[in-house]
Amino acid sequence: MASTDTMGFYMLTILFIVILIFSVIIHEVSHGLMADRLGDPTARLRGRLTLNPLKHIDPIGSIIVPIITSIAGFTFGWAKPVPYNPYNLKDKRRGEFLIALVGPLSNLVIAIIFGLIIRYVIGNFDIESSTIISFVQVTSYIVIINIVLAVFNLVPIPPLDGSKLLFSVLPNQYSRVRHVLESYGPILALIVVFFLWQFISPVIPWIFQILTGVGV
Repeated sequence: MASTDTMGFYMLTILFIVILIFSVIIHEVSHGLMADRLGDPTARLRGRLTLNPLKHIDPIGSIIVPIITSIAGFTFGWAKPVPYNPYNLKDKRRGEFLIALVGPLSNLVIAIIFGLIIRYVIGNFDIESSTIISFVQVTSYIVIINIVLAVFNLVPIPPLDGSKLLFSVLPNQYSRVRHVLESYGPILALIVVFFLWQFISPVIPWIFQILTGVGV
């Protein structure tokens, strides 16, 4: 029979994965909604402008990787990217910038909303109550995961949104550099996760405290 600590670990892992999946889905749907608004209906025509997880889950990135990384002490994963055709955009350069920006922005908005909820609950309810403590803990996970998604995706390395933001404002002569970097996108993303994230992650508690008024 599993111990209480083991069951608690499994429940926490499941909670983290569920929050991660829905946060990533909102991120991806935001890309599609912006693309649709700017003239590209690709995501809408493929039925991807929905919060239905079955339309977005990637078996490896949404299930296997989050489980493995949770065991390792952190939760990482992704959903199937929402497709868009840049040639359908009314203004390709401006459109690419806005489509890339809205993904991390959606996660930041989620973090702000739930951060304000934490502030309100702590300021107006008995924080000694076990129910309030549990609620604040779950809400804190939502804030932290969405801050991580926003910050991580703003790193200017392919295939992350930060690279699209960067190249959308750089002169066209950098297109060859972009093509070369994008061909190594998955490898570069893993380098960020395993080698560079330790230098980026200290900003997470700082943003969390600004949004919630409490430390991690």
